[in-house]
Amino acid sequence: MIIPPRGMVRRRLLQTGVGTSAFLAAPALVRAQALVPTPAQTEGPFYPVMLPQDVDNDLVQVHGAATPAKGAVTHISGRVRDAAGQPIVGAQVEIWQCDAQGLYDHPGQSDLARRDKGFQGFGRATTLVDGAYRFRTIRPVAYSGRTPHIHFRVITADGRRLTTQMYVAGDPGNDRDGVLRAIRDPRQRQQVLVSLAPADGLEGGALAGVFDIVLA
Repeated sequence: MIIPPRGMVRRRLLQTGVGTSAFLAAPALVRAQALVPTPAQTEGPFYPVMLPQDVDNDLVQVHGAATPAKGAVTHISGRVRDAAGQPIVGAQVEIWQCDAQGLYDHPGQSDLARRDKGFQGFGRATTLVDGAYRFRTIRPVAYSGRTPHIHFRVITADGRRLTTQMYVAGDPGNDRDGVLRAIRDPRQRQQVLVSLAPADGLEGGALAGVFDIVLA
C-alpha cells in the first residue's frame, strides 16, 4: 500500500471541500456518540420488605436449603456503562423476581405459603473494573397480567440510581404487557429484550443471556 505525502492529502481535502481539522476530528465524533440509556421502569409492589439472609448473586442455591430452586437455571451477565460507553465500577446491581410458580417472597403476595423456599428471589452483585456483573437465577415466568421479567436496580458509588426490568425476547406475552409497551422509544424497548440461549458450556441444561445497562 502506497501512502501519499502529507501535503498531497491536505490538497485533496481542500479540493473536495473537507477541512483538515474536520477530517482529523471524525474519529473523535464517532467515539463521542452517546449510547441509548436503559429506560427506567416501575419498581413494582414486590421489592423485598426484608432481604433474605443469602443475598449473593446465586439465586438458585440458597444457603442451608435442602434442594435448589425449581425452574430452568439461567445465567444473566452484562456490563454497566455510562452514555459515553465508560464502565461504571463498583456499582451495586440488585435483581428480584418471582419463583417458578409466579410467587414473590413478599408479605403482600397471596398464597405465600406455596412459595419455593429453595429460590432466593433476590440477589446482589458489584460491578468489576470493566463494569461487568453476573447472576445465576431461573428463567423468569409469567403470572397474571405480566409477561416474564426480572426486576433490576443499579446504585452507583456516586448515588445515581436506575430501576428497570429485563424481558425475554420473543416471549408471546410481551405484546400484551402494559409495562413493557409503555416504553415508547423502540431503541430502548429493544434494549430490555434479552435472548436466552442454551448454555451447556456453563452448566448442563442451563440458559444464558446478556443484559447490558446504560446509565444516562
